[in-house]
Amino acid sequence: MATTNSHAQSSSTPAKPALRKPVFIKVGDLKPETSGLTLIAKVLSSEIVLQKGLVASASSNVRNVRIAECLVGDETGTILFTARNHQGVDLMKPGTGVIIRNGKIDMFKGSMRLAVDKWGRIEVTDSVTFEVKEDNNLSLMEYELVNVAE
Repeated sequence: MATTNSHAQSSSTPAKPALRKPVFIKVGDLKPETSGLTLIAKVLSSEIVLQKGLVASASSNVRNVRIAECLVGDETGTILFTARNHQGVDLMKPGTGVIIRNGKIDMFKGSMRLAVDKWGRIEVTDSVTFEVKEDNNLSLMEYELVNVAE
């Protein structure tokens, strides 16, 4: 009887999955409580709303906390983007084109805010050639959570 060695392939390293190409979404298509968003936008305004130094209780290290609210948009609309610390406070200058990778929609007082978490990334780009549609601000729309009785 002949036997075959079924474990011959197990000693080789497993193949890495291929990287997926990003799917870019438009600002006008954003929905509440979504995540994993990639979009290209233009910064219209940027304002630092919080800047202070926090002292960590376990050590004497001082951490600076900076939060900026930026109005970003594309040809379909605009939305408020919350930039935190090193994630983009310095990058978000008016007139700059940015690529937001792995963004998410946070709800704040019933309105949508775009943000990136610790896995997200903001990149400056020069490929922004569109005119921003400023009359469709998604952050001005108020959403209400409604429980549906069955």
